[in-house]
Amino acid sequence: MTGAERPPGPLLLGVRHHGPGSARAVRAALDAARPRAVLIEGPPEADALLPLAADERMRPPVALLAHVVDDPGQAAFWPMAAFSPEWVALRWALEHGAEVRFVDLPAAHSLAMTRDEARAADTGTARAGAGTEDDTGDPAVRAPVDPIGVLAATAGYDDPERWWEDAVEHRTEGREAADARAPFTVLAEAMGVLREAYGDGDHPHDAVREAHMRIQLRKAVKEFGEDVAVVCGAWHVPALTARTTLTADRALLRGLPKAKAELTWVPWSHRRLARRSGYGAGVDAPGWYGHLFEAPDRPVERWMTKVAGLLRDEDRFVSSAHVIEAVRLAATLAALRGRPLAGLSETTDAVRAVMCDGSDIPLALVQDRLVVGETLGEVPDDAPVVPLQRDLTRRQRALRLKPEAPERELELDLRKDNDAARSRLLHRLRVLGVGWGEPTAGRASTGTFRESWRLRWEPELYVQVAEAGTWGTTVLSAATARAESLAASATALAEITELAEQCLLAGLPDALPGVMRALADRAALDADVGRLAEALPALARTLRYGDVRSTDTAALGEVAAGLAERICVGLPPACTGLDAEGADTMRGRVDGVHTAIGLLSGTAPLPASAHAEAAAGGLRERWTAVLHRLAARDTVAGVVRGRATRLLLDEGRLPEDDAARLMGLALSPGTPPADAAAWIEGFVGGAAGGGMLLVHDERLLGLIDAWLTGVPADLFDDVLPLLRRTFSAYEPGVRRTLGELVRRGPSASGPGGAAGAGATVPGFGPGLDTARADAAEEVLLLLLGARASAHTDSTGTHTDRTDTGTHTDTGTEEPLGATA
Repeated sequence: MTGAERPPGPLLLGVRHHGPGSARAVRAALDAARPRAVLIEGPPEADALLPLAADERMRPPVALLAHVVDDPGQAAFWPMAAFSPEWVALRWALEHGAEVRFVDLPAAHSLAMTRDEARAADTGTARAGAGTEDDTGDPAVRAPVDPIGVLAATAGYDDPERWWEDAVEHRTEGREAADARAPFTVLAEAMGVLREAYGDGDHPHDAVREAHMRIQLRKAVKEFGEDVAVVCGAWHVPALTARTTLTADRALLRGLPKAKAELTWVPWSHRRLARRSGYGAGVDAPGWYGHLFEAPDRPVERWMTKVAGLLRDEDRFVSSAHVIEAVRLAATLAALRGRPLAGLSETTDAVRAVMCDGSDIPLALVQDRLVVGETLGEVPDDAPVVPLQRDLTRRQRALRLKPEAPERELELDLRKDNDAARSRLLHRLRVLGVGWGEPTAGRASTGTFRESWRLRWEPELYVQVAEAGTWGTTVLSAATARAESLAASATALAEITELAEQCLLAGLPDALPGVMRALADRAALDADVGRLAEALPALARTLRYGDVRSTDTAALGEVAAGLAERICVGLPPACTGLDAEGADTMRGRVDGVHTAIGLLSGTAPLPASAHAEAAAGGLRERWTAVLHRLAARDTVAGVVRGRATRLLLDEGRLPEDDAARLMGLALSPGTPPADAAAWIEGFVGGAAGGGMLLVHDERLLGLIDAWLTGVPADLFDDVLPLLRRTFSAYEPGVRRTLGELVRRGPSASGPGGAAGAGATVPGFGPGLDTARADAAEEVLLLLLGARASAHTDSTGTHTDRTDTGTHTDTGTEEPLGATA
C-alpha cells in the first residue's frame, strides 16, 4: 500500500523495539502532535499497572511479566529499557495527562496459543508449514523475515545493526527533521513494500494480533477522534492502515484459546535485553544503545571517556592522550568506511588498537561491562507479586542480600547468625529450584563453618519464584512442602540422601521426618552395592552439620553405619568382571566411600545407640581391609586396583615398598598393556597429588618409565589415550618437572646421592648434591628458628650445634595427600 492510499487519521509511529533513534523520534513526534490518547503495543491486561510507571522508584530496564495462573512456568515478558520507544511513549503520556493503553493481543490468548503449540509439538500433532509457503511451493520464505535485515541487505550492508545506526541513529544528530512525522512516513513506506512482498513474513500470530490492534484503534478513534497516536513495531503499520471491516477482524479473533493470566512489573537487565526475549525483540549492545540515547551530543567522545574510566578501574594505564587518539582513530575509520559517524564497530576497533594494545582480553571486559552493560532495573514495592516473591523480597532486605545482575562471589562464615541465615535462604531456594546462588566449585566446604557462593540474579528467576509459589506462601513453608514431595516420589537411594543433606543445609526440620522414613525404607530394600556407594557420601556429610548448624543429626547415624557395613561386605565382588566404563564408575564410587568413611570415623558421636557407636569404632579398619583386598585381587579392574593401592599409600596403611611391589606386579610383562595403563590411571590419575607423588618418589617413576619403554609398538596406540588422560590432568609445573626427570634418564646412583646406599634403587638424575645441601642448611635452620651453626670437621663428618638444646628428629614423614 502506498502513502497516497493512506487516509489521514491517527498518528502511526512505527518503531524498532529498543531503538534509541526511534525513541527520540517518538518523543519529538508526540511533542509536536500532542495527542489525547497514546496506544502502545503490549498486553491490554497491563493497563491497570500503567500508573506504576509514573512512580519515581520505577527505574528501567523493566518488563511486563505475564504468566498463566495455574501454570506459572508458562510465561512471557515485554521488556522496556530507558531507550525503548514504548517506554518513552508511556512516560510521555503519563507526564502530559494523555490516555494511555496497551492494544496488542491479550496475554490470555497469546500464552494459551503458545502453550497449545508446545503441546502439539510434544505430541507430534503440530500442523507443519501452515501458511508459510508461497503458491509455487518454494520453502525459501519459510524462515521468519527480519525487516531490518532485508532493508540493510537492500542498501548493500552485511550487518543490520550497522545499517540501522547509519540510517537512523547517526542521522538525527544536529539535523532534526522539520516534520516530526517524516522519519515514520519513510519507514512505513518501506515496510509497506516488504509486506507486499513477504505477506506476514512467516509470523503466524501477526494476523490475529493486528486484527486486535485495529479493533482497539477503532475504539480509540470513536472515543477521542483522530487525535490518537499509536506506537508499535514498524512491521505492523501497513496492517493497521489496511482497509478491513470490523466483522472480518472479529472473525479472526473468534475461537482463540484462552487462559487465565496474571501480570506484573519485574526488573529487567541489560544483559538479558541482549538476548532474544519472548516476542523476538532484542539488541546485541544495549549498553551502547543506552549511551546513544543518553548522550546524543558528542557520543563518541563520551563513550571513549567511559571506556577509559573502566580500564583505569582495572589498573590499566589509560591517559587522556589515549582517549583523544582513540576518538581520532574512530572518526578516521568511519570516514574510510563511508559512515556518517563512528559506530560501535569503529569505536571498538579504536579501543582495541589504542587502549588495549591490540589485545582482545581487556576488550572483552569493555564488551561485557559497557557494550552489554550490567544495569538492573527496579520496581516499586507495591507492584503485584505472588506471596512467595513478597516473602523472598522481605528476607533479602532483612539479610542485606540484594539481588544484583553482575555475578559476584559471597563468602559466608556460618558461625555468624546473619551469614548462617543467608546460607539457609540460599539452600531453601535451591530446594525450590530457584537458581539464584550456586556453591562455588572446589571452595564450598560442606560440613565446616565456611561456604562460598556465586550469585547472579536473572529476570527469569521471577518466573521460577512464581512456579515455586504453588508450594507455599513463604520460602520456609514452600521449601518444606517441596522437600516432602520429593522424598515421597524419590526412587533412588542417592536422591533421598542428597535430599536429607539439602534439608539440613536449608534448615527444614519439619521435612526431615518424612525424608528419614523414606531413607530408611529405601536403604532397607536396596541391595545394589553401587547405589549404596553413591548414597553414602551425602549421608556422611550430613552427619558433620550438627556442630555448626545446631542440627540434631544423630537419627541418621544408624542408617549411615548400616550402609557402610553393607558396602564393605559387597564391594569387592562388585568390582570384578567390569568393562572399562563400569570400572571407571566404580573407581569414583570407591573414592566417594573412602571420603565418607573418613567423615564417619571422625564424627562423634556417630549413631544414637551404643551398639552403633561400637560398630563405628572399627569402620575404618574394616574399610582398610576392603582396600587391601581390592589392591591384591587380579580379577578386580586395573583402575580400581590402582586407586585402592593409592588410597592405602596416602593413608599410611601400605608401606612404600609394598606399593612399589604392587606396581611392579601390575606393570609386569605378562600384564596386557591396556590393563597396566588402567592401573596407572587409578594410581596416579585423578587423585590429588598424583603427579607430585611421582616427582618425589623416583622409584615409582622408574617403574612406570621401564614399563612404558617396554610396551610393544603395535600396542602403544591402545594405551596412549589412557596415559594422555592421566598425565594431562597434572599441573603444568608438575608435567614440566616429570619431563625433566625423564629426559635425564635413569641413574644407578638413585635419589640417595652417591653410589652405594642408593644404588639398589634406580632413580633419575645425579642424586643429591651434599655440598650444596650443606651450604643451605644453616640458613634453613635459622628460618625454622633453630639458630644452628653447621660445622664440618677435617674428617668430613658433618655436625650441627643448636642454641635451643637437644634436637629430636623422629625420622617420620606424613604421607603425601594423607587425610587428617
